[in-house]
Amino acid sequence: MEHALSPATLSELRRPRTYPAVSVLTPTHRREPENSQDPVRLRNVVAEAKKQLENDPAVPRERRIDVARQLDQALTEVDLAHAEDGLVIFAAPGEHQVWSLARAVPERVVLSDTFLTRNLVSAQASERPFWVLSVSADRATLWNGGVDRVTEHHAGGFPLTRTRENFDAERLERIGDMPSTFRDEGTRHFLRDADTAMAGLLRNDPRPLYVTGETAALSALDDVGSVTKDAVHVPHGGLAHGTPDAVWQAVRPLVAAEARKSTDAVTRELESARGRRAFAAGVDEIWQSAREGRVRLLAVEENYRVTVRDDGGDHLVPAESGDLDAREDIVDEIVEQCLETGADVRFVPDGTLDGADGIAGVLRY
Repeated sequence: MEHALSPATLSELRRPRTYPAVSVLTPTHRREPENSQDPVRLRNVVAEAKKQLENDPAVPRERRIDVARQLDQALTEVDLAHAEDGLVIFAAPGEHQVWSLARAVPERVVLSDTFLTRNLVSAQASERPFWVLSVSADRATLWNGGVDRVTEHHAGGFPLTRTRENFDAERLERIGDMPSTFRDEGTRHFLRDADTAMAGLLRNDPRPLYVTGETAALSALDDVGSVTKDAVHVPHGGLAHGTPDAVWQAVRPLVAAEARKSTDAVTRELESARGRRAFAAGVDEIWQSAREGRVRLLAVEENYRVTVRDDGGDHLVPAESGDLDAREDIVDEIVEQCLETGADVRFVPDGTLDGADGIAGVLRY
């Protein structure tokens, strides 16, 4: 199952497909007893997708069989033992993907000529993704970070490894010769390569960057690097060969502190916007401003969800889940629309936006 959504991946997912491009969404659960129904619910929603394929006269028989086979293959790749809060399956002629999301999604099946990506976009924004680069004298490992975990990232040249005759980083650590190791020109060249690879990745997928390593390694990176010089340094050795959990525990306090600082900054900016009459709040007002491209900063409480109906195109009105024409993922629609128009989207802890009904924004004009 996929977790990390880069801008390049999102662009690929959004390209038009030969009809039908099938999007299957279903909520999942991390813990018992809620997760006991996840397998049944998943099978049922996939069965519903196959039923819609069968009943769609615009889908030729050969194409229907192909897409149904892609759905079956996707099912075999689902790992509900490691489920998060939502699951998305994409299937089209000749391809399929499975995405696990740390954000709830409504249960739905959509047949179109593009995949339904707004729930992925919203989940990615809510995760506040970051990078962790762990360096040693012989290895540079890159980790993809989210709200509650890191996973190793295998792309962009990572992991970088270095071999050299008589080179034994563990022995050098034991005899206390690591500082001279990081003054060695070969080691410095290796660290410079890691910095260059990181710069290329940040150009395509910019995120906050944390760098872990021995103090001598971090000092050497300061000397030879460019993008890593401006990263948050975490003096913790061994993580280039470490486990995801060890990396997460090392950076977790810093990530939490950055999240608190970000929330405080958003709160201050919203208060300032009130005084300038550049403030909007509530799903209806924000929805209208987002459609006009007026939102510069969007703030959404992490678990804010609301089901609405479009009342003639002018306003949103409350609706019940399952109602005809109900839009259960309107918050995700707003998030995607704001990101499309260049807005800064921030998810904040529940209760942060008291008096704003869970969603607020700073307007451009």
